[in-house]
Amino acid sequence: MLFSMHLNYKNDYNQTVNTTTKMLDVSTVLVTGANRGLGLEFVRQLASSEPKISHVIATCRDPDSAEELKSLAKTNDNVHILKLEVTDYNSYDAFYAEVEKIVGESGLDLLINNAGILIPTPLDAVTPEEFMKNFEVNAVGPYVLARKLTPLIKISQRKLIVAISSTAGSIERSSARMGGFPAYKASKAALNIVTRTYGDHVKKDGIISVMFCPGWCKTDLGGPNAMLETDFSVSNMIKTISTLNADSSGSFLNYEGKPVPW
Repeated sequence: MLFSMHLNYKNDYNQTVNTTTKMLDVSTVLVTGANRGLGLEFVRQLASSEPKISHVIATCRDPDSAEELKSLAKTNDNVHILKLEVTDYNSYDAFYAEVEKIVGESGLDLLINNAGILIPTPLDAVTPEEFMKNFEVNAVGPYVLARKLTPLIKISQRKLIVAISSTAGSIERSSARMGGFPAYKASKAALNIVTRTYGDHVKKDGIISVMFCPGWCKTDLGGPNAMLETDFSVSNMIKTISTLNADSSGSFLNYEGKPVPW
């Protein structure tokens, strides 16, 4: 049955990826955590989409070791790799200047806050330090980065902020799954509320802010037993992103664009 489901996912992907990326009317995109997993797949699909996106900015902590990302940049002249540690707030001014130099007067159409970590310590062993690390990387960093880049987002055509979250951050769906993992789950719930809160603040500027659960994907975080291939999840998220409008702002959606309980 799982094999059959996998075939269905891949068939759906093959039928939709070439049309969904065409619908994404953006000229500039920035993806954090782009050296692997979902972030790398976002860059891969966006870099080859039609019509061609002028600038796909891919960030990671260590560009020198990001071999797959560097390979993408060599074969796609619209991919720009920038160094970014989302919790190194002292680097944000210089980072902003680099992004501004790339996007120019077009601004930044789409920010995909994808970078994140999972500290898998169970309920009875997690430390305060692990809580704070998960909170800072998964919630505080994305919030501060979105706020920093807002002037460039405001002047763009599409004005989109997307946060890659998880159903692990849904209180309604909370359970003992994943060994509890309270630091990770709490950090994703925090990401949801700060993304929505900031989204409410910038609505007046026409900015649309949305959270996505990508599903259980075969990434370093999701593991090899996950149900979804990254290309399938990302192609569907791109399809949904292409349909976002002012009424979408503040939504928590799954990779198919369906609402996720808070």
